[in-house]
Amino acid sequence: MSERSTSPFWRESAPLILASKSTGRRQALLHSGVPFESIPADVDERAIESRLKGADADTIASTLARAKALAISVKGRLVLGADQVASCEGRIFGKPADMREAEALLRFLSGRRHRLHSAIALARDDAVIFETVVIADLTMRGLTDAFIAAYLAAVGETALTSAGAYQIEGVGAQLFSKVEGDYWTIMGLPLLALLEALRREGALLS
Repeated sequence: MSERSTSPFWRESAPLILASKSTGRRQALLHSGVPFESIPADVDERAIESRLKGADADTIASTLARAKALAISVKGRLVLGADQVASCEGRIFGKPADMREAEALLRFLSGRRHRLHSAIALARDDAVIFETVVIADLTMRGLTDAFIAAYLAAVGETALTSAGAYQIEGVGAQLFSKVEGDYWTIMGLPLLALLEALRREGALLS
């Protein structure tokens, strides 16, 4: 899926490949003037997370981002992999497996401060040339059972597509009392770090 074929800022002969189908990541790239095509990586995230049992959240997020970038290897092309993991009081959360797990996660996060670990990996020719993890801290207000039920009914299975079971750009904003961190990191794509890496690579006009 090609989102934009030309840009006055892009110096590569072909668009960036985004190894994700995330709407938030696509929108971040589109609005920032980076031409890309979306080719979701066929990566078994649960299997990778199982192998990394006991690892910290940064390691899990960065390993998943690298796996996605390297899974969509195209000679000569820049490929972007990204992933996001949430942590709270010693527990680590990826995407909920089902709506019951999403409900349990929201109950746990209610009234607590948690951290989002947003990782990106940039690859070219089967090698990772840049990677980083950027964090954001979010405080969820105390949620009633009625609100959790109404929220999950409103967003449906979209709750299963993000760490923490929410998308802050939508009605998920109602979950929070405080946010510390930039918007793009919360959306799962540390955009400023990515743009700087692309400039260093010569892919973006300086």
